[in-house]
Amino acid sequence: MRWSATFLHTLRDVPADAEVPSHRWLAKAGFLTKVASGIYVYAPAMWRVMRKVEAIVREEMDAAGGQELLMPAAQPKALWEKSGRWERYVADGILFTLADRKGAEMCLGPTHEEVVTDLADRQITSYRQLPVNLYQIQTKFRDEIRPRFGLMRGREFIMKDAYSFDADEAGLQVSYDAMVAAYHRIFERCGLDFTVVDADSGAIGGARSQEFMVNAETGEDAILMCGECSYGANVERATGRIEQGPMIDGDAPPMERVDTPGVKTVAGLAECLDLPETRLVKTVLYTANFTDRDEVVAVMIRGDLDVNETKLVNHLGALAVAVADEKTVVEATGAEPGFAGPIGLADHVRLVSDDSVEPMTSFECGGCETDVHLINVVFGRDLDVPEFSNLATARAGDGCPRCEGTLAEARGIEVGHVFQLGTKYSEAMGATFAGDDGHQAPFVMGCYGLGVSRVAAAAVEQHHDDNGMCWPTALAPWEAVVIPVSGKDEAQQEAAARIHDELEAAGIEVMLDDRDMGAGAKFKDAELVGFPWRIVCGRGVADGTAEVQARTSDTAEDAALGDVVAKITEAVEAGRASGA
Repeated sequence: MRWSATFLHTLRDVPADAEVPSHRWLAKAGFLTKVASGIYVYAPAMWRVMRKVEAIVREEMDAAGGQELLMPAAQPKALWEKSGRWERYVADGILFTLADRKGAEMCLGPTHEEVVTDLADRQITSYRQLPVNLYQIQTKFRDEIRPRFGLMRGREFIMKDAYSFDADEAGLQVSYDAMVAAYHRIFERCGLDFTVVDADSGAIGGARSQEFMVNAETGEDAILMCGECSYGANVERATGRIEQGPMIDGDAPPMERVDTPGVKTVAGLAECLDLPETRLVKTVLYTANFTDRDEVVAVMIRGDLDVNETKLVNHLGALAVAVADEKTVVEATGAEPGFAGPIGLADHVRLVSDDSVEPMTSFECGGCETDVHLINVVFGRDLDVPEFSNLATARAGDGCPRCEGTLAEARGIEVGHVFQLGTKYSEAMGATFAGDDGHQAPFVMGCYGLGVSRVAAAAVEQHHDDNGMCWPTALAPWEAVVIPVSGKDEAQQEAAARIHDELEAAGIEVMLDDRDMGAGAKFKDAELVGFPWRIVCGRGVADGTAEVQARTSDTAEDAALGDVVAKITEAVEAGRASGA
């Protein structure tokens, strides 16, 4: 391929909105062009990368028993209402909705559980047809509130989503394990350094889910991992083992009201009472949204901890939660914000508590009265025991929940997410099959998402330097570039063209930079685009040599012109096989 005939146009400057390396380099190299916020044109070079990711995904999915199909992007509201997810996604604000000319409401699919469950119900009638794993590679749509980071958080993106159907939980586990193994192979072949962590199932749902996170300092997701064992989870899911604060020995003194004028924070109360924050309990009020109602919920949590709103949503079974506004707080507590507590709440307020409060023999808290707090409060004596759940946000430094180790925080880019859905969708949508006992039973399902466009961006996040991209061989749009230094030296031009043609004949994806421009500019563009190998035909051609240099190496090696093709072919084939 000749560069002069290729639609590949590098830019002098980085776009102003490019905040992370992948966005900067992909845009500067001409791989991406922004059309609107979170929506991009993939130039031919970028599309070559995408097709390589897709090819790896297809090979591993097919090898794991997946069967490819294609489902529609436009999905009827009626299907989403059957599953009960329409309201949740509308409440989250990420669903692109539209109506046809007859007024029927639809959405542009962010995911396809409803469509594939309906398909299975129509086509699969007996347990003898199970298990089945169906997958597609398709454009998805999510109306992100703040599209950013290029392909990391877009409103239109390419995704592989797969769905397994089994007769029972044991079958689901087999299907799930097969997909997890396939994902490991996919990301290894793509040359990615990744971590698998426990995750919250979110709006997708299900009993268990795991995320595949590409390790990157620029990752949007925080993950907590133990250095002593295999425990790892994103912050939405992670549980930390916290040290218990000091307790009162014996029976606590009677509960008392204490005047605390102007003391509205945990830190202020700790100073006022001369107590550690671990002895204090703060009560945070939320408005919880459900399909048919809104509720005010008061959450008790130890003073030094924070509420994890994802865990709270899951515990309540709500669509969403938000910190209550001042008017709601006053109505619920009878006091100004800053003095909420579990005693004296209005009858309509639901009280829940984080597990951190349960072992406390007594505690101090807000008094539901302006400028007043309560001390020596005891469950069962001064107030009824509330419902407890793990609602705290885990932090770096917390103890590992599985061993005696300590949790540390890292950043990651989510490139894959796998779920054990169970019968969540099949039961809701009435999707059943005839079991071996002749009775109808709901499908036991799993779903498995993989961000194709995110994989490409994540590869750049992990593989770049100050001059541009350093593509792993398996994903590189072209595996080598041949550069003649002088446009007027016929020997250099002929040597470069011959090496290019022979590499192409050997099955190497190679670019000949035949543009009429200086060698320095060609070298900069080669580094920017990220060709794994560069062959330079310069003055050494007169002595029968060319320079060969790997993109990740600081030095070039002289190679005999007759050896260049074999050397590059061997290196490229090794890179393809190893993911390097």
